[in-house]
Amino acid sequence: MNNDTVQAADTTRESARKVLGGAFVIEDLDCRRVTTPEDFTEEHRMIAGTTEDFVAAEILPLDEEIEKLDYELTVKLLRKAGELGLLGAEVPESYGGMGLDKVSATLINERLTKASSFALSVGAHVGIGTLPIVYFGTEAQKQKYLPLLATGEKIAAYCLTEPSSGSDALGAKTTAVLTEDGSHYVLNGTKQFITNAGFADVFIVYAKVDGKDFSTFIVEREMEGVSIGPEEKKMGIKGSSTCPLILEDVKVPADNLLWEVGKGHLIAFNILNIGRFKLAAGCVGAAKDAIQHSAQYANERSQFGRPISSFPLIGQKLAEMNVRTFVLESMVYRTAGLFDVGLADVDHQSADVGYQSAKAIAEYQLECSINKVFGSEVLDFVADEGVQIHGGYGYIQEYPIERIYRDSRINRIFEGTNEINRLLIPGTLVKRALKGELPLMQKAIALQSELLGMTPPASFEGTLEQEAHMLAMAKKIFLMTGAGAVQKYQMKLEQEQEILSLLADMMISIYAMESALLRTLKIMETSHEAKAELPVNMTTLFIHEQFGQVEGWAKELLAAMESGDTLRTQLSVLKKLTRRTLVDLIGLKRQIAGKVIAAEKYVV
Repeated sequence: MNNDTVQAADTTRESARKVLGGAFVIEDLDCRRVTTPEDFTEEHRMIAGTTEDFVAAEILPLDEEIEKLDYELTVKLLRKAGELGLLGAEVPESYGGMGLDKVSATLINERLTKASSFALSVGAHVGIGTLPIVYFGTEAQKQKYLPLLATGEKIAAYCLTEPSSGSDALGAKTTAVLTEDGSHYVLNGTKQFITNAGFADVFIVYAKVDGKDFSTFIVEREMEGVSIGPEEKKMGIKGSSTCPLILEDVKVPADNLLWEVGKGHLIAFNILNIGRFKLAAGCVGAAKDAIQHSAQYANERSQFGRPISSFPLIGQKLAEMNVRTFVLESMVYRTAGLFDVGLADVDHQSADVGYQSAKAIAEYQLECSINKVFGSEVLDFVADEGVQIHGGYGYIQEYPIERIYRDSRINRIFEGTNEINRLLIPGTLVKRALKGELPLMQKAIALQSELLGMTPPASFEGTLEQEAHMLAMAKKIFLMTGAGAVQKYQMKLEQEQEILSLLADMMISIYAMESALLRTLKIMETSHEAKAELPVNMTTLFIHEQFGQVEGWAKELLAAMESGDTLRTQLSVLKKLTRRTLVDLIGLKRQIAGKVIAAEKYVV
């Protein structure tokens, strides 16, 4: 790395050193402590440019062939990506990789999404396929596999899902039995929906040792008893390989056990955390691509004697697509910055690297789920509106938006369904509080007395001053309703899935609103006023719309938990917390739409 990049990384680490996972719901953060796209160094921009050039020159001209699922072509292109360093970004330099920061890896991930199915092949290889060995492998395993994976000489796949266990990963039936001489584990079972299975050389496989201890193994394609089932016929991502992996008395060397027996759940869930974050980064790139196609089409297509981009309802769609993508981008790079801090101190040469890695990744598991849910739903919204802007042509394969729409749908299922992630978000927060890692209940108790005497400010004068206040009130609303849920349901709260889902939606909204606000405040501090105008408008629009959603969810929660005078009292407090001066959202959308239409792409 050059001095510019090292200095920027040091600044990011120092500024975010004390940020705890989940703390955003109870604490405020200075804008200088978040990583934003405006912080990209020259090296970051060069990495992004290299990725874009590779996709434009090597992938897009062969797009139709890739979409027909040509194994040989995909592997050839993966190796070309490896030659450029795009497969080894997160592999330490000592094992043949580039050892780049998470921001750089996120940029690569985002920029690859224009490559559609090929991007998924890369993502499965570099993320969930390679990172288990990076973070949890022994020195011998790293020396053996990582240099080959970093160049693409060997391709990796991740094998967790089974025919009878999807969301219930620990219900897996695949078994591993140690031979009498202790030299091998014999694996039996079937894994399903395995990305890259058709051509992968190395499989990260989860199995239960003696039918009970969930563990992880590195399995090679050439091992006797390994076979691959037929390709699945999929709705989208057709150019990526998705097959079952069948294991019949496969003798895997004992040295290929990853980490320790019984630690498989820690590897699986933490790698899924990384996978969820990476999925959100991919959604940023795909959403930007959809906006560009849609804005260009809206300017080209004429109806009633004028471009359809001139009609306010088309402009409104483009504005909302751009705003949500801006918010998602803000969340993703904020989270990348958190990971750069958390993983910076992991010693890959240490004997306890597995514990270090698991702890560092788990710190932000809540944020990973938030990114995944918000990102997949933003992309679905953007893709859907993109099809609508295209009208009948959006349904025709000749137009890229048709494939973006089909390909986007899997993201709400990948890496744990959005329903599962919604349950994990508040569940993880409560667990952290019970362990004493976050003073959640203390803050909630202090809030109770504060609410009785709270008087909202009469007016707001500064730019985004009211929006900052609304964010603070959203946090109080979450604390009030969340504490009420914990007190009412106690240990049975995990059974109240509708309640947990509403609390999750509040937390997602808070992280989204805060990420956009902090990014825009940082832009205002460091840029000319004109440069900040569009981010200010987008942040204002998003917070006002999202705050209304938070209020609605709070009412739904309170009505489910309380009744009579207690409910009336709670609603009275909520009314006090949600007082605000309305703004002209239609006017803001028209201003934002004008910028998108003029640029014919995503704009900030």
